[in-house]
Amino acid sequence: MKKDIHPKNYRLVVFKDISNDYAFISRSTINSKETIVWEDGKEYPLVKLEISSASHPFYTGKMKLVDSAGRVDKFNNKYKKFLEKNNAGK
Repeated sequence: MKKDIHPKNYRLVVFKDISNDYAFISRSTINSKETIVWEDGKEYPLVKLEISSASHPFYTGKMKLVDSAGRVDKFNNKYKKFLEKNNAGK
């Protein structure tokens, strides 16, 4: 293995799934401005995730996927006039 290619600043970081409040702690080098107090009473950097194994349909077996970006709303707003015009003609 090549030497000196991996970062040396690994530390414990809390990753939190914002769709269902599932959180886990792992070692990472990711930067974060937010912190959280973990179950052990210590403060750790916090990284918010939109999806994790606790909310992903593949792992949960449920086909419901939360759209946090609002793509469906953007689509409906974009084609709102077209839909209203078609419904008015009926």
